[in-house]
Amino acid sequence: MAQLLTEAEIQQQVSVLSGWTVEDSTLKTTRSFKDFIQAIEFVNKLVEPAESAGHHPDIVISYNKVKIDLTTHDAGGLTQKDFDLAEVISQIN
Repeated sequence: MAQLLTEAEIQQQVSVLSGWTVEDSTLKTTRSFKDFIQAIEFVNKLVEPAESAGHHPDIVISYNKVKIDLTTHDAGGLTQKDFDLAEVISQIN
């Protein structure tokens, strides 16, 4: 099982991730797109990295907005897996 990060480790890592926040042991971001089609195309690009990592985000799609939440459920909070996947997601356009 992945090891939980300390509060200091969480704050240090989130400080270098543009557009991400931490709330209730969850790493969160919302991305906006021109329309629904672009939002879905973005979500489709998340599939391969999430599958490869064996770590799957919670995703909510609302027309042109995609809300992504990351937490390591089996560890009960944030682990390095969450920040690694957030970094990959941040690189997807």
